[in-house]
Amino acid sequence: MSRSKRKHKIFPITIARSEKDNKQIANRKLRRKTREKIKNQEENLPTIREISDIYNWNKDGHMYNPNATKRELRK
Repeated sequence: MSRSKRKHKIFPITIARSEKDNKQIANRKLRRKTREKIKNQEENLPTIREISDIYNWNKDGHMYNPNATKRELRK
């Protein structure tokens, strides 16, 4: 991976490496709520945005850095 580089100068705002744990928890909640609604024969099923708030996850978005150096663009 010594030659892999970022294609865009967009970086995460926080130092968290991944949102994997947050996504797993959110999808577990979604599946549980969906099973409950199907069991109760309700018409409208929940969406992931209704279940969890992505702004409370470890990474709080991304930002564009036009002055990124070559070192920062390396993965």
